[in-house]
Amino acid sequence: MNLAKTSFLTLIATTIKMIAALVINKAVSILIGPSGLALIGQFQNISQLVMTIAQGGINTGVTKYTAQYGADSEQLPKLWSSASKITISCSVIVGFILIVGSKYISEYALKTDEFTYIFITFGFTIIFYSINQLLLSILNGLKEIRTFIAINITQSIYSLIFTTLLIVGFGLDGALIAMVTNQSIVFITVLWRLRSHKQIILSNFKHKFDNAEGRKLLSYSAMALTSAFTIPVSHLFIRDYIGENLSWDDAGYWQAMWYISSMYLMVVTTALSTYYLPRLSEITSKIELRAELKQGYLIIVPIVICLSFAIYILRDFIVWLLFTEDFKAMLDLFKWQLIGDVVKIVSWLIAYLMLAKSMTKAFMVTEIIFAASFVLFSFYFIDHYGLIGMTYAYALNYVIYFFVMLLVTRKIIF
Repeated sequence: MNLAKTSFLTLIATTIKMIAALVINKAVSILIGPSGLALIGQFQNISQLVMTIAQGGINTGVTKYTAQYGADSEQLPKLWSSASKITISCSVIVGFILIVGSKYISEYALKTDEFTYIFITFGFTIIFYSINQLLLSILNGLKEIRTFIAINITQSIYSLIFTTLLIVGFGLDGALIAMVTNQSIVFITVLWRLRSHKQIILSNFKHKFDNAEGRKLLSYSAMALTSAFTIPVSHLFIRDYIGENLSWDDAGYWQAMWYISSMYLMVVTTALSTYYLPRLSEITSKIELRAELKQGYLIIVPIVICLSFAIYILRDFIVWLLFTEDFKAMLDLFKWQLIGDVVKIVSWLIAYLMLAKSMTKAFMVTEIIFAASFVLFSFYFIDHYGLIGMTYAYALNYVIYFFVMLLVTRKIIF
């Protein structure tokens, strides 16, 4: 399956996911408002960090090495068994910490101990999320795209129904409950879809821990955990800075703008993680690698430019559709945020080489540097231009990131 076909299938899955997110987001906006959306953003950043640690940060490595070894390789049971032991161990440890430290985490992350029970619930259910993601990573590595996408569609439909009902019934509490319990049910859907799979069977996960496979996975763990810390933590710093120096409504507007970017770019990022990572992992020829990158730029970049332009033209309608009249102040954020989105994807097409070729040190260093620069640029531009300065910081950061990526990956490409 090539990039065009994969992009088409992921477009279908992403469209359904976007519709689900649209309905959920609308309910949140109406019932909670901008400041509530900012609180949801805070929790999402914390949960993103926690869930990556609970997975051991190895899923990208599982996808890469599953694709690299090939579906018939005798190495796969060793890889999958080692990966499952890492995942379960990390999930149990993280779950225990969430339960024991629930009151402190709630006070720190959400500024109140009112949501202590949310983190306790999260602690008990996080293992299901971790195993679910591990199985999806294996499917991705096996290049079973249709099954992979079908599972994602099923999970999106479930999330739509379950989360909407909880938000309507319980408001902010319902939204948070849905976010920490979805994984329990979606795990069941994965088990059901894989019940007759020929390779993803229990016996292939019961081998002893393999030190060689473990070391390979841990290099990806280092990369994933770096991203897990730098991205959410940088957003937490920025959101707190906006809330304290402008207003928490402004923090909500930025969260809403970030949400729009995340939603429409999901079409691209899903295609990249589903097709691009396994494909780049198996390529050894520089000529073939350049051809694959060229195909990516010819297909992906025009799609992003068209989507960004359409969103800019329809920005008034999108704000009305996704949010409420209270969010109209965010209209000024669209222009430079969308420009930043285009540059981001142009950069990521090259940056994926660091993951595919296990460039651990380069990945970690650039993630830390550019998370820090995003925070510093944001503080500077917020002080000088107000909330719109956030979008200036975002676009500038990715322009610099693009040129650094060209420098870092030049030996692999040329």
